[in-house]
Amino acid sequence: MVKRPSFGGMGGMNMQQMMKQAKKLQEQMEQEQANIVSQEFTGESADQMVVATFTGDRRLKNLVIKPEAIDPDDPDMLQDLVIDAVNKGLSKIDDTTSQSLGKYTKGLI
Repeated sequence: MVKRPSFGGMGGMNMQQMMKQAKKLQEQMEQEQANIVSQEFTGESADQMVVATFTGDRRLKNLVIKPEAIDPDDPDMLQDLVIDAVNKGLSKIDDTTSQSLGKYTKGLI
């Protein structure tokens, strides 16, 4: 008689436990992601001349430009201020996402 591997018993319980843990982990990650999306992130250029506000899903919600940042003779300065504020806001989203979701992905990548 050939002995065949058994997929029931204790092995089945371990698989069920693993599936429950995976589902719980997925729910926790989705909750963390929803929390991030519900937040606002602000990036500011030097002296707060330009302030860019984003939602957690990386959508620009508001852009404030102080009148003194607008110099018709130096449009490059305004461009640099906008780029700086936007990049800082997006970096804050990335940092928060890494901190929040990184605990779930640590060691996977």
